[in-house]
Amino acid sequence: MVRQKRSVRTTKSVMSHGTLATLSVIFMVPFAWLVVTSLKSESHMSSFPPEWMPRGEYVQLGPDRWAEVVRNEIVEYAPIEYDPEGKAKPRVALKSKVDLVDAWGTPLDREPTRIVESDKVVTRVRPTLRHYVKGAGAFGFKVFLQNTLFIAFVAVLGTVLSCSWVAFGFSILQWPGRDKLFYLMLSTLMLPGQVTMIPLFLIFKSLGWINTYLPLLVPAFLGNAFFIFLLRQFFLTIPRDLIDAARVDGCSSLRIYWQIVMPLSIPALATVALFTFLNSWNDFMGPLIYVVDEAKYTLSLGLAMFKGRFANRYGEMMAVSVLMTIPIIVLFFFTQKTFIQGIKTSGMKG
Repeated sequence: MVRQKRSVRTTKSVMSHGTLATLSVIFMVPFAWLVVTSLKSESHMSSFPPEWMPRGEYVQLGPDRWAEVVRNEIVEYAPIEYDPEGKAKPRVALKSKVDLVDAWGTPLDREPTRIVESDKVVTRVRPTLRHYVKGAGAFGFKVFLQNTLFIAFVAVLGTVLSCSWVAFGFSILQWPGRDKLFYLMLSTLMLPGQVTMIPLFLIFKSLGWINTYLPLLVPAFLGNAFFIFLLRQFFLTIPRDLIDAARVDGCSSLRIYWQIVMPLSIPALATVALFTFLNSWNDFMGPLIYVVDEAKYTLSLGLAMFKGRFANRYGEMMAVSVLMTIPIIVLFFFTQKTFIQGIKTSGMKG
C-alpha cells in the first residue's frame, strides 16, 4: 500500500512538472522567434517555411573575410535555353548588384554597391548585429532608457516607502476603526483605471503638471491598495512578541517600523519593488497621456513612435523589442527566489 501511494505521488509529480515544462517551452517560443528574427538579414525574415537559424546572404572577400549583403539585385542572366520540347529552361543568374556591409552595418567602401558573380552570394548561418546598431541609433534608445529608469526607480522608492508605512499602520499599530478603514481601502481595487483617468488628468492639468514626470511619480508616494494589502498580510506574520519586546525596551513606532519590521520584510518589499518596476517599465498609457515632449518619452512610448515611423523595418523593430525585454528577464532571473518567497509567505494570516 505504501509503495502504491508513493508510485501515485511520483506519477503525479512527473506529470505536473512535465506539464509545466511543456507550457514554459510554448510560452518561450514567441520570445525565441523575436531574438532569432532580430539576428537575420532582411532577405530571410519572411522566408517560408520559417527558418529558426539566423541566416543571411554573404559574399566572401578573402580567406576568412565575409561581407553581409544588404541588397541583392540580379543584373545579368544567362541566355535563355530550351529543352527538347521547346519549353524555356530556368534562367541562371550570372551577376548580381549587391550592397556590402560589415556585421555592424558599416559600408565596406564609400560606394557599397558592387557587381559580383551570383554564385558568390551564398546563404550562411551567421547572425548579424546590424539591426541592433541601426535600431538603437534611430530609436534613441539611450535617452528613452534614461527616462524610463529614472521614472521606474523613483516610483519604486515612493511605492515601497508609502505602502510599507500604511501597511504598518494597518497591521502593527492598534487604533479605532482600523479594520473598517482597511476594508474601505480594499474596495478601491474594484475601481477600474478608466473611471479615474479623466478626473486625474483634469487635476494634474490644473496643477500645471502636463508634460512633466510629476503625474507619473507623485501617485507612487500616495500608496497602492494592492501593495498595501500584500505588505499588511506579510507584516501580520511577524511575531507579536517581538514587537511587544521592542516597545518594552522603549522603541518608538517609527523605530519599530524602520529597524524591525522593514529588515524582516525584505522578501515582501522586493516583491512590491519588482511589481512596481515592471509596471513603470511597461507603462504606455501614463506617458502617452501626460508626456508631450519627445525628449521625455519612455521606452514603451518610444517603441510605439518607432513602429509608426519605421513600420517596414522589421529587423530594427525586433532588435529594439529584444533590448526592451532582456532587462526584465535578467531582473526577474536574479530576484526570482526573493520574489517567490515574498508571494508565498504573504497572506498566511488574515
